[in-house]
Amino acid sequence: MKPNSTIYRLLLGDIEIVSATKGVIVARLRVQPVHLNSKGTLHGTVSACLIDWAGGLAIASTGMDNTGLSTDIHTTFVSTAKHGDWLEIEGRATKVGGSLAFTTIEIRKAGEGANQGPVVSTGTHTKYVKQ
Repeated sequence: MKPNSTIYRLLLGDIEIVSATKGVIVARLRVQPVHLNSKGTLHGTVSACLIDWAGGLAIASTGMDNTGLSTDIHTTFVSTAKHGDWLEIEGRATKVGGSLAFTTIEIRKAGEGANQGPVVSTGTHTKYVKQ
């Protein structure tokens, strides 16, 4: 996927979309040096960026041509990741109305097989979508 935004190109240029169904997207991203903070772990900005991106994509997966303007975004940092870890990002459009769309996003370390890895961060993202 080739993101249009400069910040998305910098941070998410290597993101892989694993699946997309109506209202739900799943993607993977390998943590690279550009994603790290001064302590060598995943920078909070990357989690916030992923929440912004995945929320918009979840809305788009419902059939919306325009994914709207952000009105509210929250990020909760639960744990962290390090260089080389794979992250799995799940974005869900929980409600897409006439004016607002609400999404929830979970970022986890990718697990082995059917096992899910630990949660790295969670978030919500609300967008104004009235066309």
